Amino acid sequence: MRYRIHHAIHYTYSQPVELGPHTLRLRPRCDGSQVLHDFQLQVSPHPLGLADIFDLEGNTVIQSWFNRDLVESLHVKATSIVETLRSNPFNFLLEPWALSLPFDYPASTLAQVRPYLSDQRLGGDRLDPAIWELAQGLLYKNHGNTLDFLGDLNQTVYNHCCYQQRETGDPMPPGMTWRRKTGSCRDLSVLFMEVCRVVGLAVRFVSGYEAGDPKLPEKHLHAWVEVFLPGAGWRGYDPTQGLVTADRHIPLAASAFPQNTAPMPGTFRGRSASAHMTFELEIEPIDSI
Repeated sequence: MRYRIHHAIHYTYSQPVELGPHTLRLRPRCDGSQVLHDFQLQVSPHPLGLADIFDLEGNTVIQSWFNRDLVESLHVKATSIVETLRSNPFNFLLEPWALSLPFDYPASTLAQVRPYLSDQRLGGDRLDPAIWELAQGLLYKNHGNTLDFLGDLNQTVYNHCCYQQRETGDPMPPGMTWRRKTGSCRDLSVLFMEVCRVVGLAVRFVSGYEAGDPKLPEKHLHAWVEVFLPGAGWRGYDPTQGLVTADRHIPLAASAFPQNTAPMPGTFRGRSASAHMTFELEIEPIDSI
């Protein structure tokens, strides 16, 4: 599938401010599952400098910094043409030792995936008993089969939790999300991640776009999860929609920690100043490039 994506983010400030550095995670990934054919970025006010950065987790981000002039707004528009390549999300063979859970990663692999198995709780310092119970119940129900466990977890979150749109804010603690049975896409993704980590699966948070229904004009930045499956690499699951991701999901950035995928973190200086954010997002399927 080929898409043209227009994503604009606008910040207006309650009084003139001095802009600090901003990190832009708006460039779609370019890898074996998708090709970035074109990318254009417009920033106003014009930055003093822009630098492409390849971060520790393989994401291409853009660092921007500004002069010390006082401004009342910041506008960023990214235009991308992306071709997604993964039409069959099940086109892989797992390593034989990874067919059943729990499994032990070889030492060489473990050293690489350890951050994605982090003992740091996504919802606090301690594992919520509700998450442990959910993980163990699914593990028992699926007789430890790795892919059955993941598919069942995806459907369980999708079928039992209601989607709630929430544009800003950190993800809710996963135990709270599961008890309330409602959450934003990032809340449901963090819930999925925490259950995976209970059974020893390496997992990361993904921020990006989802093509959605072309008849519905309103689009939003989306979040889902990628699980590292030995023999298959990183494979995406979208618990908000109950889908295994394929050619309708377009990743921007992925990280062991959700806060490292925020599309446009930055700072500003101004006494008692506040910021208001709006955005526009268009995702248009195209026939040719």
